[in-house]
Amino acid sequence: MANPTTRAEFKEYCLRRLGKPVIEINVDEDQLEDRIDEAIAYYQDYHFDGTSKDYIQHQVTADNVTNKYITIPEAVIGVTNVFDIGDAIHTQNLFNLRYQFALNDFYDTTNISLIDYRMAMERIQFYEELLVGKNPIRYNRHKNILHVDMDWGKVNPGQYMIIECYRIVDPDTYTDVWKDRWLLRYGTALIKRQWGENLSKFQGMQLPGGLTFNGEQIKQEANQEIDKLEEEMTSSYSLPVNDLIG
Repeated sequence: MANPTTRAEFKEYCLRRLGKPVIEINVDEDQLEDRIDEAIAYYQDYHFDGTSKDYIQHQVTADNVTNKYITIPEAVIGVTNVFDIGDAIHTQNLFNLRYQFALNDFYDTTNISLIDYRMAMERIQFYEELLVGKNPIRYNRHKNILHVDMDWGKVNPGQYMIIECYRIVDPDTYTDVWKDRWLLRYGTALIKRQWGENLSKFQGMQLPGGLTFNGEQIKQEANQEIDKLEEEMTSSYSLPVNDLIG
């Protein structure tokens, strides 16, 4: 299978690249699974196709208000924003600024310019960010808990919060991941290194016919391939790090 679409096909492809069935690959089944998990984890952490921007619609519960945090799905690796509740330009009531602009100034959209409206909205948002500020958030992917440092008294159970986040792309759901060229090469290199480590335990042992194991060379070649692939990931497949201004 040149383009694997399942975990089993991915594993067999990597083994065939290493020489199976012509050569016996001395790697245990559990070791194969571990190396594939390692390859997928690295891919999801660093490859721009390993994660996707997403929005979570969370309905606030009484426990959220009491605990002052929200439990986040395990597939989420980072939270970047929580949309404000009840901001100055919110449209849930009759007296918000956006509604009043529309009511008083948009009675005839054919003869007015939207530039003034756009500038006014940006100024209002600027005032709100300057005088009120954004609600600080704290999130750790290993705890799966999002803390929103705000006055939870203004939030009622049943309201919705919109959370901007990054979610891993699950290869079992989106099977195109398994045929990613970089991932195929990286998974093969990790298995090859495991193979070399296994054989290196028998270094110097002579087989019938005068053959000897050379696990150290296999491991060394695999390490070189892994270093090259990780460098390629950094230079070609990872998103650039955002600059911090302070």
